[in-house]
Amino acid sequence: METDNRYIRFDWAVKRMLRDKANFDVLEGLLTVLLGEQIHINEILESEGNQESEDDKFNRVDIKATDSEGRIIIVEVQLTSQLYYLERILYGVAKAITEHITLGKKYDEVKKVYSINILYFDLGQGADYLYHGRNTFVGVHKGDTLRINVKESGVIKMKTPEDVFPEYYILRVNEFNDVATTPLEEWLDYLKNGRIRENTTAPGLAEARRKLQVMTMSKAERVAYDRHMDAVMVQHDVLDTAKMEGRAEGRAEGRAEERIEVARKLKQNGVQTDIITASTGLSAAEIENL
Repeated sequence: METDNRYIRFDWAVKRMLRDKANFDVLEGLLTVLLGEQIHINEILESEGNQESEDDKFNRVDIKATDSEGRIIIVEVQLTSQLYYLERILYGVAKAITEHITLGKKYDEVKKVYSINILYFDLGQGADYLYHGRNTFVGVHKGDTLRINVKESGVIKMKTPEDVFPEYYILRVNEFNDVATTPLEEWLDYLKNGRIRENTTAPGLAEARRKLQVMTMSKAERVAYDRHMDAVMVQHDVLDTAKMEGRAEGRAEGRAEERIEVARKLKQNGVQTDIITASTGLSAAEIENL
């Protein structure tokens, strides 16, 4: 029996630990389960898309990587509700594409993008915890799927639009309430409840068990992590109170007030500005003025 089976929350790990090449195997496991094929991360990309600035609020990406085939994979963890989230996803994907093809290059150098969105808030209505979207062109009258001629390595091949256009995955973590019996469900159990089976065979989770145990953190890391967990708890408490007061499903102005109230509570509890920014989406200047 394990003496300490607490595992570091994924939202913390993805920002602080999984960028390290030695820990790529954890993230590769999740991507392999989601995409249904073995994924090997080639590199973590650094670009303006990995940052949040005053002029580019809709494109905060937690991890942006390429796999061994050169495809771009965006992974984002979102803790709190945000208006126009679908538009934000689309903008992030569009920017990832344009950042990797400069003026003068041929269109055949455009890379396919996978957008993986792990959400800890309610995004609309739906009964499932995993949603997958991709582009297909279907005949209006015949119902067939369009295929396109392309030239690769001097050979004419056929492609469907889904081979080129982005794919989107939305994991609604809070909607997972099942007993974990599949690799994907085991991953959802970890994402939501922080549980990893001792005998797990799910790709990436055995590696997570070794590398993401709370007890392996240094004292300084543990202090920072505990502050983060306190911030998450305060944030949830404020949002739950807002829901009880009937404001969580209100107008945009009401939701903005909720984020400000969350930030104010976190600041009063001594939470660091960067953590408040990550949790609420408010800028450092906005937090400073609270």
